[in-house]
Amino acid sequence: MRSSKRTEFSSLRQQACLTIEQAADLLEVSVRTAYRYEDGGRVSRLALRTLREHAAAPMSAGQEKNAAPFRFIDLFAGIGGLRLGFEAIGGRCVFTSEWDPNAQKTYSLNFRSNHEIGGDIREYSADPGKVPEHDVLLAGFPCQAFSIAGVSKKNSLKRPHGFLCDTQGTLFFDAAQIIAHHRPAAFILENVKNLERHDGGRTFGTILNVLRNELGYHVQHRVISSEPWVPQRRERIFIVGFREPTEFDFAAVELPDASAGPKLKDILQPHEEVDPKYTLTPRLWQYLQDYRAKHQAKGNGFGYSLFGPDDVARTLSARYYKDGSEVLIDQPGKRPRRLTPLECARLMGFDRGDRRWRIGVSDTQAYRQFGNAVVVPVVEHVAKAIEPHIRRAVVPGGQPLQKDRIVPTITRPARPQTPAYA
Repeated sequence: MRSSKRTEFSSLRQQACLTIEQAADLLEVSVRTAYRYEDGGRVSRLALRTLREHAAAPMSAGQEKNAAPFRFIDLFAGIGGLRLGFEAIGGRCVFTSEWDPNAQKTYSLNFRSNHEIGGDIREYSADPGKVPEHDVLLAGFPCQAFSIAGVSKKNSLKRPHGFLCDTQGTLFFDAAQIIAHHRPAAFILENVKNLERHDGGRTFGTILNVLRNELGYHVQHRVISSEPWVPQRRERIFIVGFREPTEFDFAAVELPDASAGPKLKDILQPHEEVDPKYTLTPRLWQYLQDYRAKHQAKGNGFGYSLFGPDDVARTLSARYYKDGSEVLIDQPGKRPRRLTPLECARLMGFDRGDRRWRIGVSDTQAYRQFGNAVVVPVVEHVAKAIEPHIRRAVVPGGQPLQKDRIVPTITRPARPQTPAYA
């Protein structure tokens, strides 16, 4: 495995939007030599000067025609759902950060990139200069600290959550540090719907304060359900910010009619293609029935959910690998079954139309990855609505508009001296 340390050659290559192979061709060296440069090997002054000139050179009319209209970075990338949406409108991804090695594996399998996948975001927020220049920042920052299920679990364990959490809850600020340093023309952040209500709205208020008042961006947000595009009720909040004023009106973006959306039969595999291993075992099926009956007797709705081909499923979660209880597929005359990983890829819009999604990890990892992902056609719809405003916000050819780099200080909420829950 190559070093994750960013070299001068790597920095210049990415600024020039070149793959390692393209850089080798430009410098008239072997690909093997270019990889040695990438890993920190000695690079001639002539080669570095050539790269600098290539990165700084104005584009010809022909080059501008073929160039990406904007460059973006993909933070907390997961398996690349946000990237798919913004590549669909012509953007070029120049940097990716994702800490989970299994998600990195799936990401690498499905994207041919000109860059390595960066790991822990904190390495880059501590030194934002390691992140290439970009026009748009995408970040699906971790939602466990803000989701209803995550909050409930942390409360039961007497652990802090939201901005008092030492892990996921502070990662928003790492994205904010990168925004502060690079001042991209726009950003798009994604999270769970409950982010708005967490801690009585104070968490979301803190986020908006950082984005609007500390960073000076023009920010709008909207909760969008996935039902118009996929047979799943999955609501997520999208936060869009522009550095300069625009005419973009998120509230006015029209959404398709959810009642005319697809049903599960549109994404389910034929019965004969489904491996019997996805059918629940007698023991697990009995356990789920008993669990549901126990809670029904108490007057609450906890338990499994069973769906047929003409239904729309509940939200797929990262815990789906445990028992599949939130989305079980009815098999008349037989025990119900889980969705297959391919069906999950379709339910999340990764495998859709002419796009085929490759799954190179275990079922357990695939379920986790899809449960944590965004619904791709929702992102594509949002990206298409934002596209003309992004294009007007950057110079043709993808070069960011230059502004005075006044980097604001990001204020982290003070951590309590004693545990948040005594």
